Amino acid sequence: MTTQKQYRQGMRFCTTLLATLFVMAQLLWFGFAHKVHSAQDNPSVCLTLLHTNDNHGRFWHNQHGEYGMAARKTLVERIRAEVAAEGCHTLLLSGGDVNTGVPESDMQDAEPDFKGMSRMGYDAMAVGNHEFDNPLEVIRKQQNWSSFDFLSANIYDSAGERLFKPYKIFDKGGMRVAVVGLITRSTEKIGNPQYVKDFSFVLPEKEMRRLMPGLQEEADLVIALTHMGHDIDSVGTDVALARAVDGIDIIVGGHSQQPVCTDTRGELVADYQPGAPCKPDFENNSWIMQAHEWGKYVGRADFIVGKDTVQLVDYRLIPVNLKTPQSDKQAFVQSRIKPDEDLQAFLHEFQDKGGAALREVITRAEQTFDRRDKRDFPNVSPLGSLITQAFRQFTRADIAITNGGGIRDNLYKGDVTVKSLMQVMPFANTVGYVDFNGRELRQYLEAIALLPRNERGIQFSGISLTGDGNLTLGEDKRSLDPDRVYRLATNSFLAAGGDGYPPLLGKPTYVDSGVVDFTTVRQLLAGHRSISPEEF
Repeated sequence: MTTQKQYRQGMRFCTTLLATLFVMAQLLWFGFAHKVHSAQDNPSVCLTLLHTNDNHGRFWHNQHGEYGMAARKTLVERIRAEVAAEGCHTLLLSGGDVNTGVPESDMQDAEPDFKGMSRMGYDAMAVGNHEFDNPLEVIRKQQNWSSFDFLSANIYDSAGERLFKPYKIFDKGGMRVAVVGLITRSTEKIGNPQYVKDFSFVLPEKEMRRLMPGLQEEADLVIALTHMGHDIDSVGTDVALARAVDGIDIIVGGHSQQPVCTDTRGELVADYQPGAPCKPDFENNSWIMQAHEWGKYVGRADFIVGKDTVQLVDYRLIPVNLKTPQSDKQAFVQSRIKPDEDLQAFLHEFQDKGGAALREVITRAEQTFDRRDKRDFPNVSPLGSLITQAFRQFTRADIAITNGGGIRDNLYKGDVTVKSLMQVMPFANTVGYVDFNGRELRQYLEAIALLPRNERGIQFSGISLTGDGNLTLGEDKRSLDPDRVYRLATNSFLAAGGDGYPPLLGKPTYVDSGVVDFTTVRQLLAGHRSISPEEF
């Protein structure tokens, strides 16, 4: 890892055209992937790229004082001042998914998040799939709140027009920097079907190939700002994009919510620890980076950019007031960052809205309901069973299902508050039901791969399964009667065809209650003084 002193030497290099200093800088930075041409022939610019992703409503710090936008603003402004003093330039980018995850944000359409990002001076954001947890009119409202561009080149409306601006060119010291937005194609399945059904999502590799000739004419540096995830084995991801399309200098990502750091062999670090060194992934001459989630880190990449060269001088994931997890005496991994007072005061008003209602205690959990604590086949968690039992009670259904991906947090030991339950179920889907005869019900369950294997992360109650695909109903293990009518309850996301499930909205017996799924679970829990996983 290059030292800070070396980096400052490199940064000062950007302010002069003397070839002798270039040679010195080459010696200092020996071993980096790109070679800078002589500054006499090709003036270079020093650029510091700052990035975050997957904020998911965490505009406020958590109960331990970790992360939070106000502390992030202090850090970003400190870096900007340092970089400007060296005569260099900064660019602040977000990898998307600003929406969904914390009630205080969700209840206000993420207004504090977008306005907070604007006050921090973000330059651009990739549109993420969770932006489509909202209808387009809400997204447009969020754009109006924002001082930065929402970028996505590969989303088209029914008329064949792009839904968002595809890219933006920034001038950084005479260097033209293109930032291109791209979103995962899987948004057509994992986005709320009611809000994405009229849009098409083109494979990012295909869209980027179309754009690259023009971008290389317009820009000296090409950055793909993506919400696609870092996966070496799939199409439509950051790694696939880098391998498929030549000429992308940097990929700033999101979606998989991981720190993208590699070891000396170029392998991903599986268990990255805050404060440890971090080197981005490198594929086909593209640097690939991602800063985990929730504003826990600000990624900082220091580059020297020539007309035909890109040299990474230093990279760090800077923790934003993260603490060590050991013992009750948690200490900050690095020195505490004092939150920006003006932004903290601005966000405090949003944090206080509805605060009393969110703190209402519904019941008490004697143990944590861990969403990952799956029972043996068929992999239903006590938390998934609890939620679907609430659906059944509310609709008087025989069977209820929900998707594992819609359960976003654990229900922790201690008081279960309105806020903690909303964090488990943040999407505000409504509960509905459909009446099927036994043959139709079996066909539906087989179509979602409930039989014989639980391939879609489905959570359910009211039925029992065995490994050989035998299905029975109720506590008395009744066989499925092909002629009897059964009621199946689910959420509006799955009913609309979310996650690739067969849509139910067109069925003549389907009824949407209009009641939010969270409310049905709250009603179930209100009848219990306390709960434990063994009960469900």
